[in-house]
Amino acid sequence: MKTYQSVPIEECKDPLVAIPTQPFSFTQPHPYVVLEAPYGETSPWLLRQRVLDALLHAHDELNARRPGWRLKLFDAYRPVSVQAFMVWREFRLQAEHAARSLASYRDPTELQEHDPDLYEVLATRVFEFWGVPSDDPRTPPPHCTGAAVDLTLQDALGREIDMGGRIDETTERSYPDHYANATSPLMRAFHENRMLLNAVMASAGFCRHGNEWWHFSLGDQMWAWALGRPVAIYGRAE
Repeated sequence: MKTYQSVPIEECKDPLVAIPTQPFSFTQPHPYVVLEAPYGETSPWLLRQRVLDALLHAHDELNARRPGWRLKLFDAYRPVSVQAFMVWREFRLQAEHAARSLASYRDPTELQEHDPDLYEVLATRVFEFWGVPSDDPRTPPPHCTGAAVDLTLQDALGREIDMGGRIDETTERSYPDHYANATSPLMRAFHENRMLLNAVMASAGFCRHGNEWWHFSLGDQMWAWALGRPVAIYGRAE
């Protein structure tokens, strides 16, 4: 269990709704759908209603600061099955980087049972960025609540802004302040772009993930813990 998951949840029953095609830009095709993550009939482009309202506010704030710019969405809602699929994929990628194979294992639980040392090494890196795919209603992964969104910026000409790292990159470049002390103009621009994204999202009440410049949430356990709120208002979306 991660530290923020100690925050109790008082579910407010806010509905999960579709994100409108305007005014946002979307990463298409959806990157996890391309990987054949098990969404079934569920769309990844869903958020809780209050979260969507806040995202629209953030978009207005961005336009006030940078006319014609858009929030470009990368991912929103994930069923727990998708979270588990993506986490196991990341385990395999991290194993490849370490010149190890997980071909004989079906999932992290089986790996932990048969090779706990390797599991510990890989899990330390994976769960620094990815939420644990828990089925326990008391500890839902952030995206499974419908209260978290991964996104970046797009300029008025439709070009994605360079943030100095890819979404879902599991390296130190993903830390929001990685370029804070940079001296080169290019790297300073990366930091300023990240600051802009954070500023417009924070203006709408969102809280940024401590290790990911692209991940923002409102109302889930991570948000409540970061802001010192006594409870989260969103548990796992059904």
